[in-house]
Amino acid sequence: MKTRFAFVASLLVAASVASAQNITGTVQNGTTNKPAAGDEVTLLSLSQGMQEVGSTKTDALGRFSLKAPADTKVPHMVRVTHDGVSYFPSSGPLMPGRTTTEVTVFDAAKRVDGLSQTVEVDRFQTDGNQLQGIALFAINNQSNPPRTLDADETFAFTLPEGATIDGGLAKGPGGQAINNQPSEAGGKNRYGFSFPLKPGETQFQVSYHLPYGGKASFNPKPHADVQHFVVMTPQGMSFTAKDPQRFQSMPDKSGATIMVATNAKPGDDLAFTIAGTGQFQAEGEQSANAGGGGAMGGGAADNRPGGGLGAPIDSNDPLYDYRAVILGGFAIVLVMGGFYVVGKSNSTAPRASTAGVPVTVAVDAPVVGDRSSKLLDAMKDELFHLELDRQQGKITPDEYHKAKAALDETIRRALARENG
Repeated sequence: MKTRFAFVASLLVAASVASAQNITGTVQNGTTNKPAAGDEVTLLSLSQGMQEVGSTKTDALGRFSLKAPADTKVPHMVRVTHDGVSYFPSSGPLMPGRTTTEVTVFDAAKRVDGLSQTVEVDRFQTDGNQLQGIALFAINNQSNPPRTLDADETFAFTLPEGATIDGGLAKGPGGQAINNQPSEAGGKNRYGFSFPLKPGETQFQVSYHLPYGGKASFNPKPHADVQHFVVMTPQGMSFTAKDPQRFQSMPDKSGATIMVATNAKPGDDLAFTIAGTGQFQAEGEQSANAGGGGAMGGGAADNRPGGGLGAPIDSNDPLYDYRAVILGGFAIVLVMGGFYVVGKSNSTAPRASTAGVPVTVAVDAPVVGDRSSKLLDAMKDELFHLELDRQQGKITPDEYHKAKAALDETIRRALARENG
């Protein structure tokens, strides 16, 4: 009798241990604020790329349980598919020893209200033979209730005449850049992405090249309102706007030229000419010059013109997919440009996305004499949130020091302006 009891007890203990090792979690529908029932849940092993090692569906309460993976020493990722769109935990991959997670999904629609383009950054560099460009776009989805835009074309843009696309990347809210090639759309030099726009900020990048004879003229045509239209050229290249009043200059320690047009609208005359030759420093070189610790996120230095979204999802390092990545130079553009340039308009400017999460700070500047004090108040708030992000582990030390340096420079300029 005792032997039978011991045998049954051992079975119960073994079953309990096995159950404890299962990957479990819940899926919440952020559109309805209810459990997401019947969604497909897939377990991915990140040992070599992203291999599917298990799948199931959520129950009526949005719960799921996946069989414990055979290899418990490698990270795993949970992917949930809802309305044809994939979602991942905001907390990132399941590291060894962690067996539970939560995922938020959203209903998808072909049309969504509440979309706005936060910024477009056009970066150019050349060695004299051809002009290399990178266009960076940030789209904010503030739909209410929150929904994901999933259509054949979710974002459209126009490239300069004669441009040849080299590649495209897309990055969803809180995610990592993945290869996503834009396709030709109706209209001259018009292209589009079909990447889903989830609630929050989605970023796109297009790299291209075009013939260059030492001078080139451009006539950008935004398809929608753009809060900040930015043109960046390295030291050695000049920028001349057709309408000098439309662009304002922002300081940059590297000697690069950063020109910003605020609240650009379709039909606005944003024409400009660039001339000369020059190339941006690789990100690692910029960090070294600034006393930083190398390329952001621990990856290799990005020597594309002006940086960018970072390595795509199919890079050799599978964990690179889930590292916090900030657009190369994007933090400085949004921190310094958001307060220095937008101070002349009554609008809400985006603050630096220190952990891939956009934050807004209201800037009121109808009275010129009041601008510096309001800017300093905004900077205090920004520093507070930056410290919170650091203490909560939402940003890496490299990201913290870069954002802090940009804030310090802006505060210094504001104090000099106030004292002057």
